[in-house]
Order: sequence, then C-alpha cells, then structure tokens
Amino acid sequence: MRGEFPEFRLGKVLATSFTATLTERHGAAVERVPTPQRLIDWFAVYGLAVDSCTPAQLDRARELRESIHAAATAAALHDALPAPALQVINDCSAQGRAAAALSPGGERQWRLLSASRVEDALSVVAADAISVIAGERDGKLALCASPTCRAAFFDTSQSRTRKWCDMNTCGNRQKKARFHANQRKNLSS
Repeated sequence: MRGEFPEFRLGKVLATSFTATLTERHGAAVERVPTPQRLIDWFAVYGLAVDSCTPAQLDRARELRESIHAAATAAALHDALPAPALQVINDCSAQGRAAAALSPGGERQWRLLSASRVEDALSVVAADAISVIAGERDGKLALCASPTCRAAFFDTSQSRTRKWCDMNTCGNRQKKARFHANQRKNLSS
C-alpha cells in the first residue's frame, strides 16, 4: 500500500469492505480512496485489477459506496431500503463485464475480462452488495457500536452479536475509553 494514505480496512465481505473505504463517518471522516490510483490499489487487493481510473469513475465508485452503505444501514435497522441507493446499486451491477468462477478451493471468485474497466469491478462490488443485503448469505448486517463510526458490517460470528466493525480499531478504542473512564472514576472515589 502507499504509505501516504490511510491503510485499507480489509474484510472478508467485499461489499462492506468497500464501504469501509470511508471510515469514521460520524466523526472526523477518513477517506481511504482519495485518488483514482488509490481506488485501483483497493480493487487490486481484492483481485479486481483494472487498467485505469478517471476522476469521474472515482466519483461513481464513491456514489456506489454511499449507496451500499445507505442500503446496508437500512437493512441492518430493518428499515425500508432507500430507492435512490437501490437504483445506483442495480445500475452498477448491470453495467459491468465480469464472470463468476470457481477457485481451486471451491469458492466463488470473480474474473474480470481483459482490459478491465472500473465499471467491471464496480459491478462485482454491487453484485456482492445485492447478495448480502438480500440475505443470501449466512450472517447478518449490523452497525458498528462506535458512535463515530456506525459502519455497516456483515456479522458471521456464531452468536451474531458482534458489536464492532473491526475489533482492532473501533473495539479497542471503545475498550480503552471504558478503561480510562473506570480509572478516573476509581481515582475520584
């Protein structure tokens, strides 16, 4: 990864990992794909190599990211899915050229055609979002308990009671804050 940019928050679910390219949405937001090249880098991490990215394609990717976040948040809260977000997700899903393929281990992978475009990679992300939001996978959508984060994530824990999008960031931050609050309380007692 490029050292001048914040690290990517990588997860096992493509769609929610894509929404994590913008973090701390309710605090000091951190944009993890601030440039077209950075979006190319993110796609490469997930095996979705694209040849180039224009500023307009980056804008479209961010529009898809925010649409997935809005729809996933609504699904996690059991609210109606926002029609504008669904339109963007469905349009992006239909605009790409990608094929599902089986890996040697029997998992689904996506194969982009040669001379792949950003739209091809976005179609894979949109298709993954559709699968997750439609409830086709074993797990559930949830929202991070951190008041500054509130990221949508896909909980595959056995009990389906995970509270944090990422234990190493949001979870640790909250545990540390609770620890310091308890120490202050004990000192004043």
